[in-house]
Amino acid sequence: MHRARMNALDWVALVLLIVGGLNWGLVGLFNYDLVAALFGTQSALSRIVYVLVGLSALYSIYTSSKMASDKH
Repeated sequence: MHRARMNALDWVALVLLIVGGLNWGLVGLFNYDLVAALFGTQSALSRIVYVLVGLSALYSIYTSSKMASDKH
């Protein structure tokens, strides 16, 4: 079985997904948006973080579907 190695983009996407997931967990549990607290509500920097998390999710959908199709 071939084991794929994660490249730098994979790691960045993973870290951003973890940050986004933890942030949503905080929002859901405590109504606390850590990204907004750190960078300001709807500031340019917080919006960039949100966009990068979203792009990481799209990238992860692409790579996971590509890995799934490679197995068949």
